[in-house]
Amino acid sequence: MPHPLHHCHRSLATEWLAQADGLLIAAGAGMGVDSGLPDFRGDQGLWRAYPALARAGLRFVEIANPASFDTDPRLAWGFYGHRLALYQRTRPHAGFGLLQQLAERLEHGLAVNTSNVDGQFQAAGFSEDVVHECHGSIHFLQCTHACTQEVWSASSLTPVIDEAQCQWIGELPKCPHCGALARPNILMFNDAEWIPDRTDAQQARLEAWLGKTQHPVIIELGAGTHVPSVRNFSEHLVRTCGAKLIRINPRDEAVPSESAIGFRVGALDGLQALVGAR
Repeated sequence: MPHPLHHCHRSLATEWLAQADGLLIAAGAGMGVDSGLPDFRGDQGLWRAYPALARAGLRFVEIANPASFDTDPRLAWGFYGHRLALYQRTRPHAGFGLLQQLAERLEHGLAVNTSNVDGQFQAAGFSEDVVHECHGSIHFLQCTHACTQEVWSASSLTPVIDEAQCQWIGELPKCPHCGALARPNILMFNDAEWIPDRTDAQQARLEAWLGKTQHPVIIELGAGTHVPSVRNFSEHLVRTCGAKLIRINPRDEAVPSESAIGFRVGALDGLQALVGAR
């Protein structure tokens, strides 16, 4: 069976990791695929996972939108409640542990920049202090009216969903301050009500970590081009901080410069090959 990583690029990646003083993990939706999570690649991917949304003709930008909590709160919470329950029960794949292995000898350890809202890094044992969730987290809630800047844990929420209809069953989550409908503390499309304080604090910690590193290496995993937040940040660091980028992606592995290499492979296979090549 051929090795999933090109030999020359694998050797270069190993060399970069050996010279690094910090590992930045940049993760998009493809990181969760090996844990069995959907990546919602376009509207067709969403509709395969949620046939009720297909029947209603609702696109991802329409359901992942604060307006959906006003127009049809049980449908909006049917979608997000199903995702919350899915993420609560999903076990992170072995690649998360391999990333910790790659960083354990590095002077400044690791940090995470992810667009995923699934909380999989924390579930895999990563410290909350090293994770930056640029789009927020489904495991935290806020008021739909942003009556205060407070966000609170969703750990006590046990979603009951009619999956065939994508409908929340029972009492809808409420804001403990004003009694209005609650929503996930996730940055949605056309979202003027998102409370960014928790994510802003994470970003400040990430920037402080980057300020300490002299030779960072980025391992980017499953970050697509449709919502390119993670890819753009990785490439920005290559241009401005002299970071080296190892991009692992089964479809969109192209890289912008000689300071980056791309591997056309899934996250877990790519990480197993990197660890095995050391």
